[in-house]
Amino acid sequence: MLDVIGAIKNLNWTTEHHFLHIKNQHEFMRIWAVQFELAYTDFRVIQMTLQLDSQIELLQRFTKAYDAVYQYEYAFVKDGLEGFNQQFGDQVAQYETAQQHLLAILAELMQQQPQPTKENDLI
Repeated sequence: MLDVIGAIKNLNWTTEHHFLHIKNQHEFMRIWAVQFELAYTDFRVIQMTLQLDSQIELLQRFTKAYDAVYQYEYAFVKDGLEGFNQQFGDQVAQYETAQQHLLAILAELMQQQPQPTKENDLI
């Protein structure tokens, strides 16, 4: 598998922090939207790597898990905390389950990554 350690780490961090941001009812901030957009790029990089590596089953599970989290994050980035609460306010437990599932798949992907060497230890 291609080295996508940076993309996995970024998507992992964003997934965890965005969930906590919403769960703790923090208001929308512009940086949140930037992180959301960058996380989508990381998602696409990981998808392409899985396609190139012909890991179709893992690609399908990863995509489904990301899409489950994406719906919650998109509601927040689109309409802020109020919009999120109107649409998903009673589904925070389901959001947490989706987030945990995505994090588990990211951990699985990390296990397939090359071991850090002096050349790639900054990623």
